[in-house]
Amino acid sequence: MPSAKGAPKLAVLALCGALGAGSLAGCETTQEKAAAKQAESERILKARAKRQAQKKKHKHQHQNGHHQQNQKKGEG
Repeated sequence: MPSAKGAPKLAVLALCGALGAGSLAGCETTQEKAAAKQAESERILKARAKRQAQKKKHKHQHQNGHHQQNQKKGEG
């Protein structure tokens, strides 16, 4: 009879162990998701910085070209 009483306890321990292992696997998945999101954020920020640098360069070139045109008008 003692083994019959011990069986439910063993089942509960096995269930708790399975739940614990599942939660650890869940944390790993969450960490992987967080790492992926961080990498995506870094790519977005780098792409944004690149676009802004190109826009700034284009604006600077446009302003220099406009300034040179005004100088030519003043000379003539």
